[in-house]
Amino acid sequence: MDNSYAKFTLGNHITAEQKDFFNQNGFIHFRNFIKKETVNDIINASLQVQQQWITEQKVKINGIPVKYGKDLDGTPIVQRFAFINQHHQLFEGLTHDPRFEILLDLIGPGARLGTEEKDGMVLNHYINGLQSKFTQMGWHTDGLRDIFQGQKLNPMLNVGIHLSNVKPENGGLRVLPGTHKQSLYNMLFRKRYFLDNKCDSQEIAIVPEAGDLTIHDGRLWHRVAQSSVTGEESRRRVIYLPIIAGKFEPKNEKSPTAFYQRFAGLVK
Repeated sequence: MDNSYAKFTLGNHITAEQKDFFNQNGFIHFRNFIKKETVNDIINASLQVQQQWITEQKVKINGIPVKYGKDLDGTPIVQRFAFINQHHQLFEGLTHDPRFEILLDLIGPGARLGTEEKDGMVLNHYINGLQSKFTQMGWHTDGLRDIFQGQKLNPMLNVGIHLSNVKPENGGLRVLPGTHKQSLYNMLFRKRYFLDNKCDSQEIAIVPEAGDLTIHDGRLWHRVAQSSVTGEESRRRVIYLPIIAGKFEPKNEKSPTAFYQRFAGLVK
């Protein structure tokens, strides 16, 4: 496994070098997208949403199951928040950061932030404890949902805003560079979706610091590795927000749970 790769700074446009790196590898990493103080504010806001959802016993948000777990002391926590941008003004405000407009250039004309589509803005909270229900996620591509729904495979990027300092031993995002250019057959069958958690000799470990931003192509094979450490040191939070193109398909509280969401039970 390798964790050495070029990291960039986001300016007022995507440079030719950055676009070439992304087109070749299917991912890109920008340092210091948000300040450390903002990271703390985001985490505090997520705790407010968490308390509200636990109190209200939320089961689904716009058809997407809420993933609950236990913290290190056994208290209930939300480990996966879907559409969190619709449940706190700080997250809603974050989606209006003008720098997201710059990132749309990686797809081109017609690209938009999926604040009302897919799973909206998602916040994942990983903790490797005895009672955790969310410590890793097996190999998958984000484009699978379009295929399951009988749709054309539309361009999609997943933007990650990292809220924790991550070292390779903390687990986290692993990608197979270049697999966004694979055939449809390899996209479907290269790995066993969500069941395969094994390290791949070609994978790269994404090692962000709190406040960094990453983007990966929806066709890219990737996984979330389990932390090799336990307890507080293993705690990781990350936000994901899709950039998409194609038909506008917003979700609401009456939206059905999609077929692919049944795989959620395979994630430990």
